[in-house]
Amino acid sequence: MSKTSSINSARLVVDDDFEVAKVNQRLFGSFVEHLGRCVYTGIYEPGHPTADADGFRQDVIDLVHELGATTIRYPGGNFVSGYRWEDGVGPKDQRPRRLDMAWHSTETNQFGLHEMAKWLQKVGGNELMEAVNLGTRGLEDAMDLLEYANIPGGTKLSEERRANGADKPFDIRMWCLGNEMDGPWQLGHKSAEDYGTLAASVARGMRQMDPDLELVVCGSSAHNMPTFGAWEETVLSKAYDLVDFVSCHAYYQPHDGDMVSFLASGVDMDGFIKDVAAAIDATKARLKSKHDVFISFDEWNVWYQDAEASKNPEGIGNWPVAPHLLEDIYSVADAVVFGDLMITLLKNADRVHAASLAQLVNVIAPIMTEPGGPAWRQTTFYPFSITAKFAKGGTVLEPKLDSSQISTPKYGDVDGVNAVAVRGADGSVSVFAVNRSLDTPAEFEVKLPDEVCAQSGLNVTAQTLHDDDINAKNTREDQNRVALEENKTVSFNVDTETVKVTLPAVSWTAIHVK
Repeated sequence: MSKTSSINSARLVVDDDFEVAKVNQRLFGSFVEHLGRCVYTGIYEPGHPTADADGFRQDVIDLVHELGATTIRYPGGNFVSGYRWEDGVGPKDQRPRRLDMAWHSTETNQFGLHEMAKWLQKVGGNELMEAVNLGTRGLEDAMDLLEYANIPGGTKLSEERRANGADKPFDIRMWCLGNEMDGPWQLGHKSAEDYGTLAASVARGMRQMDPDLELVVCGSSAHNMPTFGAWEETVLSKAYDLVDFVSCHAYYQPHDGDMVSFLASGVDMDGFIKDVAAAIDATKARLKSKHDVFISFDEWNVWYQDAEASKNPEGIGNWPVAPHLLEDIYSVADAVVFGDLMITLLKNADRVHAASLAQLVNVIAPIMTEPGGPAWRQTTFYPFSITAKFAKGGTVLEPKLDSSQISTPKYGDVDGVNAVAVRGADGSVSVFAVNRSLDTPAEFEVKLPDEVCAQSGLNVTAQTLHDDDINAKNTREDQNRVALEENKTVSFNVDTETVKVTLPAVSWTAIHVK
């Protein structure tokens, strides 16, 4: 469509003959780090009115189940680069308190590997994605943790696990080889050369013990890192055939009041993915390898990193336990950007086989809690939960999208509407769409496949996240200020096999056809 058109409109053609990829369950992962109140007074709060015998908040478990999160990355994050995993196992009254250098806090170690495994079982048997410390530690400690976690018994560390209450191994299949080792802020930060050598060594060792592990090597911690590209090339050249994933991390926020570019953040994420995919392909070709490496986008979200909530405690005598950190309260605009990022991940499902929303509770999270009080949904909860509900087990269909353009200071002209279609495991079709325009609605048309329209009694529904106040938020005092609402503009024309719906400015919409 013309870039000069005064009418915001978009058309998506859904064709079953052109598939991108199956939707990997791990695409709906999340992240629990020992940071702020994510663990303590988040998922774990003994004495809370809803807490069970293990100290887990049942109200949070219920919301996590509703959210639809799958794989949980743990225990960090920056935290893991100084973490001694053995501090978090064994009798709780014997676990040491340690200084956490990443977030200038005190770690009590009352929650560790056993508690996480037990919590995941109560949530619904979700997969654990474990990170190892390659900041202050290395091969021997990674091997020790793997032995403790995955060997059935008969060795010193596996028998310690059994004595600590886990008779059967945890059987953790997916492991992160450190975290953001390209970042100067990271405890134990390394050059690409040094990290690549270490990661390859650790990967070889871990595979000698458990050959079928899936390993994630650290990629760049942001698209704009000075070392981006060169980092991936160096690390992958050393570890390519030993690993299964390279990580991407990305956080977005408006800068200098530029909301128009902020609403188009998915453009940057898409470019990031394509750049990393190109690095993977180039390395594979150069090494003449038959091995495939995919992307684990294991940290992504909206995060106001410059805000007061993200400032660490300070002072040699000030190391609080579970302080309020990174507790962003998300607006409608934030949730729309968040939904756009989810659409972008789905559109790249052929390359992105895992993703972890950072984080799960309280810390830049879709779920908030009050110590001793309620838990509630942030605005970002809704795009994640509905997308997970409709897209899990489905297949992403190749996006054939034609959209009016909008101009942004940061990304130039971009599609005003971003959208993706997923053929569900039950035969349904779901379309997720975002209107990036700050002030103009968009008329959105979806051309459905013939076989879908041939079904009798077809039901077409649309739910939209929107508010006339794009700064509206859900708070402790008004927990349901923002929620998904039925979009009553949706219509279906059986003769033209098209669905039409109006997308309000700054909105995210899920269309479900069954």
